[in-house]
Amino acid sequence: MKSFRNTNRDGETLLVTQIAAGISLLSFLIYLQRGNLLLYGDAVAHINIARRVFDSKTPGLLQLGTVWLPLPHLLMVPFLFSTALWRSGVGGSIPSMIAYVLGVGGIFRLVRGALACGSVPDAASRVTGWLAAGIYAANPNLVYLQSTAMTEPLYLALFIWAVVYFTEFAQRASADDAAAQMSASSSLIKCGWCLVGACLTRYDGWFLAVTMCIAAFWVSLRARRNASRVGGIGKFVLLAAAGPILWLTYNAVVYRNSLEFANGPYSARAIEQKTATPGSPSHPGASNLPVAFSFFLKSAELNVATADVVQRLWVALALLGLIMTLVFDPRLWPLLLLWVPLPFYMLSISYSGVPIFLPVWWPHSYYNVRYGLELLPAFAVFVALAANFATGLVSQRPARTAIGIALPLLVVGSYVYVWHERPICFREAWVNSRGRIAIETELAENLEKLPRDSTLLMYVGDHVGALQRAGIPLNRVINEGNHRPWKKPSDPDGLWERALANPRQYVDFVVASDGDAAATAVEKTELSEMVVVHGSGERPVTIYWTHR
Repeated sequence: MKSFRNTNRDGETLLVTQIAAGISLLSFLIYLQRGNLLLYGDAVAHINIARRVFDSKTPGLLQLGTVWLPLPHLLMVPFLFSTALWRSGVGGSIPSMIAYVLGVGGIFRLVRGALACGSVPDAASRVTGWLAAGIYAANPNLVYLQSTAMTEPLYLALFIWAVVYFTEFAQRASADDAAAQMSASSSLIKCGWCLVGACLTRYDGWFLAVTMCIAAFWVSLRARRNASRVGGIGKFVLLAAAGPILWLTYNAVVYRNSLEFANGPYSARAIEQKTATPGSPSHPGASNLPVAFSFFLKSAELNVATADVVQRLWVALALLGLIMTLVFDPRLWPLLLLWVPLPFYMLSISYSGVPIFLPVWWPHSYYNVRYGLELLPAFAVFVALAANFATGLVSQRPARTAIGIALPLLVVGSYVYVWHERPICFREAWVNSRGRIAIETELAENLEKLPRDSTLLMYVGDHVGALQRAGIPLNRVINEGNHRPWKKPSDPDGLWERALANPRQYVDFVVASDGDAAATAVEKTELSEMVVVHGSGERPVTIYWTHR
């Protein structure tokens, strides 16, 4: 066990994370200077959900809502007490940046440790670890996302470390000595805690938890056949189930519906039903697994390369690494868990109302293209393993050198061209944000002109970014979160409902977007229209004076 401790606590891993921290900070400063931290509407929403936990007419954990899982928002809360970090979006970026650094370190430890398999890492395993970490760390789309408040970097870090600890557990479970078995149990429990975090970050984690529980039972059965005894399986299963159980219980207590996040009015399925055309598929891949597979795989390809030929080469190398792993070193089978996002997103696209729109395929737009990043760990690890096994099969030094040069050149060339064309995740955010940012900027300018002690009535699900830009504390705004969600179908005594019924009694101004609840309330009252803000592709927003 001494060799394991040495590999876990050496300067090489520290150096990898230091380099990753440098990349993270540099890219963050560039995107901050260019004003690109808040391009994603979801990033703005995540930041303001976290801010509402303490800055609201009715502060508390109920402000976390139901659709998005709570961990990313809870991690942002300490950084959002600062008004400057809130308005700039920096408070939401910090957890993502930390997660990115941890993810890079996890990829390095995963590959190097798996190839070393309990012994002191040799040069080949170390070089392969560096290559995999480099592929992951230098990906332009991940480098952009880690500078924002999006949840993907955090989930990827938890996903990677769950696989790290599970791999260590699987490698040690069949050992004869008690120290190795104790270490295996410890690694399994650490994996369980990573799953708790993953399950409270993205629903991908729920599918991962089920898959890992099945794999853990299989490892345990194999260990028993070898007369080994692995402990901690029960605790691991409890940890894996803790996140989903906690969230289902929260929804059952607060919303009187344990599946509110899945079938409630703000769920992905409900949104899909509102926008779907009767008699036609709501999105490509709906109820069609092969098409869903194609769209998700294509989104993954677009996140690593731009040219079709290069994209196919990435996939071919990753599959080659997968096949070589199973053929030449079956002990590395736990790394197959890195492919879990593939079946999860196939099922989600087909049956859960989760669309992916790609600019290269009909309907030729950008939506959820970033989901393809979930396969980046698999690409990084198995492309690096393909190089490792290929060089091991070649005895001549010139051939080894050629492989050692060709693969890094492929990665560098792919990423340079992605930077040249701009990362597709950045393009997705930029294209979809233009109308929203234009209207929120103009709306913020008008809101800043209002008296600083005035109160507002506003549905913040649409343009909370305007309040953020104007620096208006959310505790001055009565919004849809200021009611008791367990009162259904509405809460007549809730602050939101009372203010909608009689705006003059509660607020000084009403900010209404055409068709939202505030606009409907205004139609029933006589308020003075002050200004109407228009934006391309966005519904007009009107500010009313209540004459309070």
